[in-house]
Amino acid sequence: MRQNPSLKAWWAILLVALFASSVTAHTIIVYPGWRGNNLHTTGNFTETNGLGIGRGANDSELLYPAGMQWAYPCGGMPTSQNRTKWPIKGGAVSFQPGWFPGHKTAFIYLNMGYGTIPPNMSHPMIAPFQLVAPTNQEYPGTFCLPQVPLPRNADLKVGDDATIQIVETAQHGAALYNCVDITLAEPEDVPEVTKDNCFNSTHLSARYIFAMDIESRAPSTTTSSSLMSYALVPLLLVGSFGLLF
Repeated sequence: MRQNPSLKAWWAILLVALFASSVTAHTIIVYPGWRGNNLHTTGNFTETNGLGIGRGANDSELLYPAGMQWAYPCGGMPTSQNRTKWPIKGGAVSFQPGWFPGHKTAFIYLNMGYGTIPPNMSHPMIAPFQLVAPTNQEYPGTFCLPQVPLPRNADLKVGDDATIQIVETAQHGAALYNCVDITLAEPEDVPEVTKDNCFNSTHLSARYIFAMDIESRAPSTTTSSSLMSYALVPLLLVGSFGLLF
């Protein structure tokens, strides 16, 4: 089982990766984990003939001139052989969204793919929301959803494999992808959620997403009232979770 390092250990790992690479990182899944280090940018668009993914001159490695995390579905990372247990009734997800410029505001999506190697990540776990940060430059900070449910009508049981996908859309519309491969388990068999691996930084906040007709001044939600209510519980818990520790 993948271990969940403390906050200090995470910062040490990320800083090493940051300065070992020619670019800064993007989104990091702190809990329950991630597929692996995809904080790399390799090659350039000339080498890939304008493609976001291509092969080098010796055809031995893939090049990611814009960075690995822009690659659907899991930021250029293959399925992990070291899965993390996650509660069958839903559980915590925390991530660090600000390791790259351009994310003062971002849309966040949490999806799930079913199976050991999911054919798609098309099962939303909650309604998307907007994340608001203190600056448009890189910033530290962790955002935690302490109780994310399984997708509606998910036909899953203890022992089933699945993948959680986090999507962060940048202000220019492109998306960053990151994943963690999980095995569903009873809550007592899951690594503990603590204030070190799932907490909310005070300078981060979340907003619902609304839509308005061009000819109307009355806003309406982009989702049905039932779906919004379904997503409301984990987001409301964000504000109260810190009181538990």
